[in-house]
Amino acid sequence: MRHVHFPAQRVAGAAHESVGSARRHGDKARWYRPAAVAADFFGAAVPVGLVFDAAQQVRPLYCALAAAVAWTGVQALRRRYTARALGESRGVLPVVHDWLILIGVLAVARVVTEEATPRLSALGALLPALLITVACHKLTYRHLSAARREAQAVSRVLVVGEPDAAEDVIAHLSARTDHPYVVVGVVPVGSGALSSGVPVAARLDKGMSEAPAGDSAAVLGAVASHHADLVLVAPGVRITGERLRRVAWALHDAGVELAVFPGLVEVSVKRLETLSAGGLAVLRVAPPVSRGMQTLLKSVLDRVGAAAGLLLLAPVFLGIVLAIRLGSRGPAFYRQQRIGRHGVPFVMWKFRTMVTDADARKAELSGANENDGLMFKMRRDPRVTRVGRLLRRTSLDELPQLVNVLTGHMSLVGPRPPLPEEVAQYDEVELRRLTVRPGMTGLWQISGRSDLSWDETIQLDLQYVDNWSFTSDVDVMGRTLRAVVDGRGAY
Repeated sequence: MRHVHFPAQRVAGAAHESVGSARRHGDKARWYRPAAVAADFFGAAVPVGLVFDAAQQVRPLYCALAAAVAWTGVQALRRRYTARALGESRGVLPVVHDWLILIGVLAVARVVTEEATPRLSALGALLPALLITVACHKLTYRHLSAARREAQAVSRVLVVGEPDAAEDVIAHLSARTDHPYVVVGVVPVGSGALSSGVPVAARLDKGMSEAPAGDSAAVLGAVASHHADLVLVAPGVRITGERLRRVAWALHDAGVELAVFPGLVEVSVKRLETLSAGGLAVLRVAPPVSRGMQTLLKSVLDRVGAAAGLLLLAPVFLGIVLAIRLGSRGPAFYRQQRIGRHGVPFVMWKFRTMVTDADARKAELSGANENDGLMFKMRRDPRVTRVGRLLRRTSLDELPQLVNVLTGHMSLVGPRPPLPEEVAQYDEVELRRLTVRPGMTGLWQISGRSDLSWDETIQLDLQYVDNWSFTSDVDVMGRTLRAVVDGRGAY
């Protein structure tokens, strides 16, 4: 894969941040926890009280309080109100999981107390609690994301490692804002130049001995001088287990957090498992899901969803066909060869959005390509028709791909289906995106589509391939609607 080195904009801003700035040590807004508790409590209490009162239940107030206490209790036991969890994106599915636990708890309480409210009424009364909790999470997540873009509500990180390894970690963290870490200093192990612009807080001896003298004092001094909240150690041959253990003792005695970067990139935490073997701490990485019940559910969802979509959207198809035919000369549909799973070619269907000789004119526009990789993209492509611009802006031109999903060549969710000439230039890493069926939507669509660089597109596709799960597909489909409405990167 082609690698891009990103400017350390967050890093530089954080390095010069004053000690007394607001929420500098990862502290989130104070209203997060009371807002979350209040939303959960009243989101359960008020609807239950109203419904039970309308159903002439004997003690509606007690039932409302019981439901509110149960819902906040489930959230507390699931550690949803901890500082580490508040404001972080969990998606809808974890909240649904918590809500199902609530249903189970209250079902048991219903049997014990012999409460007689109709089951459907009781279930409907609890539904607003789920919706209000999801809305509250969305609100705090957006607020926290905006704060982190301004280097607020962040954790100040000191990176320790050999120069090359430390630079890689710094570049990765500074390129994105969907995490709480801002690098304020680096402690290189051994000699070597650093180009990230991050201040060198100290430098450890490059010796290979088990515990070089002065390591702990140097790291603690760097933590104090740069007001770091966390020390992040990058892997390297010069950082032995014994050496790391001595530094860990000193940091923990001083009340400073320590984290070790294992060298894995874009691996979901769901695939990681910590083990102990003979006193050794071992990190097990589970293989990507490629068979079993989840893949069966994905196939069922693809076929049923595509069939239902084609049936329900038939009037929309007819309207688009008429608009295309009236807007420009030529057929309403456009067929193009794409490469599918395991490199097998297939014919992909779309609504035509360009003039009929668009493919023949592509060569003369090659110099105007705005994508930095193998894809061809122009923000104002002169070949696109007036109706085509609207279809692309709303992603309606992709709807005929439901036929490809129904026939099994594509999936509802997956990587972008590439062209044969693109695949011909793929390297070993890029070819891995062909191990799954391409999709109508995916991480690339909900993350910016054509505004993404080539490396970002490949990174998102590989992240999907390696970390796929049925629940992640459901989450992507839910987020696709917002991406379509937003229209960013659709041209």
